[in-house]
Amino acid sequence: MSIFSKIKDAIFGKKAEAAEPAPANPTASPFSAGVEAAADAMASAPAAPAAEVDVDAILTAEAANAGQPLNWRTSIVDLMKLLGIDSSLANRKELAQELGYTGELDGSAEMNIWLHKAVMRELAANGGKVPADLTD
Repeated sequence: MSIFSKIKDAIFGKKAEAAEPAPANPTASPFSAGVEAAADAMASAPAAPAAEVDVDAILTAEAANAGQPLNWRTSIVDLMKLLGIDSSLANRKELAQELGYTGELDGSAEMNIWLHKAVMRELAANGGKVPADLTD
């Protein structure tokens, strides 16, 4: 699982595992087979878009219960710590590569600031409600 996926899952919550399809009914009549096919087609139809996830509210609430001051609004390290994700340089390098960072992968302030903004932009692009000051 990618580092960004871990961040997103920690904020948005785990998606339910896809349900196993029910085994075919060997005693089904031709009529019920048609009904089952129609039900299957309806079940595979695209779902309505989910409501936006308020990233700011979720992270603010988490920070209030963190037991330590974490500046998640500006620090990628604190954001990752808040979410229980390893914030080591190795993980931040991996995250930077996932998100397309082209600078030096040295853990510099420049890299970390870019990472934080990029994570917030990706969260917004994936259905998160993120304040504009956290994305630019």
